[in-house]
Amino acid sequence: MTKLEDHLDGIINIFHQYSVRLGHSDTLSKGELMQLITKELANFLQHVIDQASVDKIFKDLDADQDTQVNFSEFANLMITLLLATHEEFHRG
Repeated sequence: MTKLEDHLDGIINIFHQYSVRLGHSDTLSKGELMQLITKELANFLQHVIDQASVDKIFKDLDADQDTQVNFSEFANLMITLLLATHEEFHRG
């Protein structure tokens, strides 16, 4: 795989490492999302590692309001982080 393909595969694998812990194996519960953010995005989202912030992120991501975040909804978080990081890169 190319480096970019490897990174994309990594995002999918990280999602599934957390999604299989509770409930449906292909969605994230609020607790699973909190664990993923805390462990995998601690440097990028260090300002939001509290329950109230994760609750807001979860609500914003859960487009179909089924109390679960599927991969498509999770991808929106990845896109937002990617765009913000790109913008920050050009500022710094």
